[in-house]
Formats: sequence, C-alpha cells, structure tokens
Amino acid sequence: MLEVVIAIALLGIIAVSVLSALQTAALALISADRRATSESIARSQMEYVKTSPYIDYSKQLSDPEREPDYYDKITIQSGGGDYTLDIKAEPIDSSSQQPYPEEPGNPGVYQDDDGIQAITVTVSHEGRVVVTLEDYKRDS
Repeated sequence: MLEVVIAIALLGIIAVSVLSALQTAALALISADRRATSESIARSQMEYVKTSPYIDYSKQLSDPEREPDYYDKITIQSGGGDYTLDIKAEPIDSSSQQPYPEEPGNPGVYQDDDGIQAITVTVSHEGRVVVTLEDYKRDS
C-alpha cells in the first residue's frame, strides 16, 4: 500500500510539472502571436502613412492646405483582443536632425517644416505597448 501511495505521489508531481510546462508554452505562444500581430499592424500603418499625402505641420490648423489635421489610422479588425494605434509625426530640422518645437499655445503646429518628418507608430494591446516603429517621411 505504501508503494502505491508513493507511486501516486510521484505521478502527481510529474503531472503537475508537465501541466506547468504546457501552460508556460501556451502563454509564450500567445505572447508571440500578440507581438507578431502588433508588428504587422505597425508596419501596415507605417506604409499607409508613407504613401499618404504629406501634411505640412508648419501651417495653421485652419489653413485649407493642411487638411486633414493628422494621418489617418488604418482599421484594425482582430478577434484577438483590443489593439490600439497611436501615430506621431514631428517635423525634423534637416540641419540639426532634431524635431522643431511646437508653437507656444498652438499644439499640433510646429515652427517650421522642412519636408522631413519623424513618424512614430505605437501599437498597444489592452493598454500595454507591444511595438513601436520609427521611420521618416519626406515631402516629395
């Protein structure tokens, strides 16, 4: 009887170890899938922004040549949870390679725009940042 109890205990310990390993593998697979999906969304958005018409951020928001006020976001259709997308475009000074400052009291309007923008696309899943891509867009 003692041998049976020891065998059942060993079998239980082995089963718990195997189930724990399976759970860890499943969580790693879910995390890898989430990252791959986020990266695909970010790359698609970056390509969409790069092919969109250039927005001159040195023009006032009311200027009809500055329509729309922002780069559009692609539509995210996923059954795998809540993905959110954030896009930031900052005009870059071509000589210093630094972003131009925004005009005081006028958010979204920069002091100048030489035709080069730093584009940052951030994809979050359920409030946690998963992927951030950075690239540049040039006015053609």
